[in-house]
Amino acid sequence: MNNKQILFTDVHRAELLEKEIQEPKGDEVLTQMEYTVISGGTERANLMGMPNAGGMYFPKHLGYCGVGRVIQVGESVKTVATGDRVLVYHGYHAKYNLRPEADITKVVQTQVSSLDAAFVIIASMGLGGVRKLEIELGESAMVMGLGLLGIFAVQFCRLSGAYPIIAADLNPERRKLALQLGADYTLDPSAPDFVEQVKKLTGGKGVNATVEVTGVSAAMKQALDCASWMGRISLLGCTRVSDCAVDYYQQVHRPGVKLIGAHNFVRPKFESYPHHWTHQDDCQAILSLIAAGRIEVAPICSRVVSPEEATAVYNALCDDPKFPMGTVFDWRNIQ
Repeated sequence: MNNKQILFTDVHRAELLEKEIQEPKGDEVLTQMEYTVISGGTERANLMGMPNAGGMYFPKHLGYCGVGRVIQVGESVKTVATGDRVLVYHGYHAKYNLRPEADITKVVQTQVSSLDAAFVIIASMGLGGVRKLEIELGESAMVMGLGLLGIFAVQFCRLSGAYPIIAADLNPERRKLALQLGADYTLDPSAPDFVEQVKKLTGGKGVNATVEVTGVSAAMKQALDCASWMGRISLLGCTRVSDCAVDYYQQVHRPGVKLIGAHNFVRPKFESYPHHWTHQDDCQAILSLIAAGRIEVAPICSRVVSPEEATAVYNALCDDPKFPMGTVFDWRNIQ
């Protein structure tokens, strides 16, 4: 069967191309996609051939967050059937995705739109980073970097009972959105007195729990400067280039600060336990929270575009620092 798929064919070059896709076998599930979401930081790093982003080989295919309908399953698949609406993890920006059953999550919440559901896998990564902080009611929290993961992390910090919640980003529009979605205060991290502002908002103590989502080593150093005694920092963003010196004795060892790796691959595979949930369980939790109106997605979705615009969209992702967060490809009318 022919498939339309977005491929990164070279540095700074994305194309919508036709490829052959096989029928499912064994535990494989074939899904016809409705929407896939661009993960800006990860996809830009791969498209630009940045360090710690899979190397300079091409072509590459990304698009790990999407939703669609199952059209065929392999003979050993047990949890989904033809016609089910599902989330597709580790898939591609493509009209059809063929993935193992372990990467498929059934969407049973009928009141959740497919456009909202398309963001759930990315949201689950934000939730995983917040869970690892083990936030207690009334502890202060800060989210550094208000892209997709950071904006969802703000909402999860609020649901976890954190107060105050500080959201930091260079972009004033993103800071405004963070206030709308649950932050108590927002700050510009480029301000010369940024650390002093954070300390003031936390009663001079510093932040108990920080989610670092920028992937910028200078921001990581700021997070350490802002941390409280025995504070915790969840490294949710991919710090691909380490170019900022850290005084580990003064900033980590002596104050007892915990640095917690929160890459999405570091999850239990089969069974959740406190503060460490499986991918499937987190996705189901988020779908239920969206259905209950306790998580908002619509304000995060900035635009829906045709995959036929892929080249222009990815050119902008590479070159435009104001690239719209929450960009979604609509595959429903692609032939």
